[in-house]
Amino acid sequence: MITVIDYGMGNLRSVVKAVEKYTPRVRISSNPDSLRDSTAVILPGDGAFGMAKQHLDALGWTDLLRDYIMCNGFFMGICLGFQLLFESSEEFGHHKGLGIIPGQVRRFSFPHLKVPHMGWNNVRWEKESKFIEKIPSDSYFYFIHSYYPTSVDPEWVVGTVEYGIRFPCVVSRGNLIATQFHPEKSHIAGLKIIENFVRHACS
Repeated sequence: MITVIDYGMGNLRSVVKAVEKYTPRVRISSNPDSLRDSTAVILPGDGAFGMAKQHLDALGWTDLLRDYIMCNGFFMGICLGFQLLFESSEEFGHHKGLGIIPGQVRRFSFPHLKVPHMGWNNVRWEKESKFIEKIPSDSYFYFIHSYYPTSVDPEWVVGTVEYGIRFPCVVSRGNLIATQFHPEKSHIAGLKIIENFVRHACS
């Protein structure tokens, strides 16, 4: 069973509908105990980093989710779910993340660029991952965000994108994959990432 975490941050149905293209075994859950019988977990999210982390803490997800990831469970983070993996964010103050990946999340501060970074942009693969199989480098994906990760351990970085600065937008290690863009909104290339994730998690 693939569990899409409901912690009050974002549109979950679009993620579920994308997963349902490849397996009927997907559910939305607001119960952290559902991690115990999950074959894979997806953490989507839209909104503010600090509020999202507060929700995870208050609902009892944080420690169980961190343990699940550290035990190499199949995990996908999307947009805010990507940013929450890092150590901290400066969005509306200083907030601690899950601390899975070394790095900090900072706001775009390039005067000539529109913020948020919204729309289609091409992603360059920096290394191989089982989750990006059969997806060409420089494929286009859909972004909407105002913050980006810095000081990221290169061992985690699978894909990068250029928006004022080249920064990591896909991270992966073991059974974890996380993307700054929305794969469920990125047509063929994005759905291929979801298909690869489902295939490996359910094999």
